[in-house]
Amino acid sequence: MNKLASEAKEFALASKPLVALAHKNNIDLGVAPTYLSLATVKEFADKGMIVAAQNCHFAEKGAYTGEISIPMLKEFGIDWCLIGHSERRGYDNETNEKCNAKIKALIANGMVPVYCCGESLETFEAGQTKPFVEEQIRVGLQDLSKEEVKDLVIAYEPIWSIGTGKNASVEIAQDICGFIRNILKDMFGEVSQEIRVLYGGSVKPENVKAYLSCPDVDGALVGGASLKIDSYEGLLTNIL
Repeated sequence: MNKLASEAKEFALASKPLVALAHKNNIDLGVAPTYLSLATVKEFADKGMIVAAQNCHFAEKGAYTGEISIPMLKEFGIDWCLIGHSERRGYDNETNEKCNAKIKALIANGMVPVYCCGESLETFEAGQTKPFVEEQIRVGLQDLSKEEVKDLVIAYEPIWSIGTGKNASVEIAQDICGFIRNILKDMFGEVSQEIRVLYGGSVKPENVKAYLSCPDVDGALVGGASLKIDSYEGLLTNIL
């Protein structure tokens, strides 16, 4: 919940040369602003910038006061959407089952879900990360076909490292992202290699290259370090 629409416009305009640089180096660059800034960013950012919503509802329309439907997002040209972010799970009872319904609806509408998973500090310290994350993946992606998941993106974000400055080590990031890819392979076979797996959690310009050097980390989902254009630029230039 950051940036007024006017601030988002400034960011979008300033990001234009970064998108060109990213595409020149075969890198996808995106942002996920608030609902009220989606149209603004879509209008003023480079057309190659991925603009994602932070959430959606699984129903096309109806008596769901305060919610945003997929057709509403599509009307503004939005075709990516985060699902199951840890803050949605923690504050708004975003269950694995609810995520599954949203992911199915997004895929049915030709949109790209970015499905977030990750564990709390308590779960991590109890050594239960892998069974916890596995349940998130298996329930969140249940009843989907191999064809349906090929454009899916998974983002592993250990809750204990989000905005805390306490980073998961590169070894932990690779271990869990590799574990996730193995689950995907078990569920969907070789198409699992087409599913992008991102790492998120206190990613910043200084450490982004180390995370992305991991064989099973295909990209990064960045929070606070993406809010200022100079830091956003640093995230890109430091992996070139």
